[in-house]
Amino acid sequence: MGFALHKDERYTVEEYLTWPEDGTRYELIDGIPYEMNAPGYDHQKVVAALHVELALHQRERLKSGGGEPPCDILESPIDVILSDLTVVQPDLIVVCDPTIVVNGRVRGAPDLVVEVLSPSTAAKDRKHKRRLYEAAGVPQYLLIDPAYRFAELYSLGADGRYPESEVLLAENTLTLRVAPGFSLAFHDLFGWPLQIEARQDIPSYG
Repeated sequence: MGFALHKDERYTVEEYLTWPEDGTRYELIDGIPYEMNAPGYDHQKVVAALHVELALHQRERLKSGGGEPPCDILESPIDVILSDLTVVQPDLIVVCDPTIVVNGRVRGAPDLVVEVLSPSTAAKDRKHKRRLYEAAGVPQYLLIDPAYRFAELYSLGADGRYPESEVLLAENTLTLRVAPGFSLAFHDLFGWPLQIEARQDIPSYG
């Protein structure tokens, strides 16, 4: 999510869908349009690495006969419509229910949403978008901070709420509901240096 264009103006998703495709990317959050900046190199390395590992894991499960029908693993830009006033473009999503894909867009909650943090988006991704994904019923929401080399994983509870996040450092192992049997340390996934002691300087981002 970038910066708000006009905080005093509200738009619907249907209006958003009529905007010209001029190369500028937007998200619509509670009716407010946000222009999105191009992601950086480290950001894209993280997205690509996770995408590759999830795809390889899914392929191996299918080859072994232990996998369900394949889920779709998609990188941004892809519109995810969460309400009449909100459409977001997460960095990576996993969609296992093909019925929520309508006219090339996702209408409803993906099975997994991943956002890679940057200084300009971290506060909104960790607070505002967390609220949106929780309300939409996204089963798991993974935030990855390549600068501070940690991640937070939110898993929806039986009450439909996200409890406190699971904080993952380089030596910790990532497991995901959407990928049974997937287990990989962040050190191996992204090449992060091992840091046995938890860092004390993880930012609050406001």
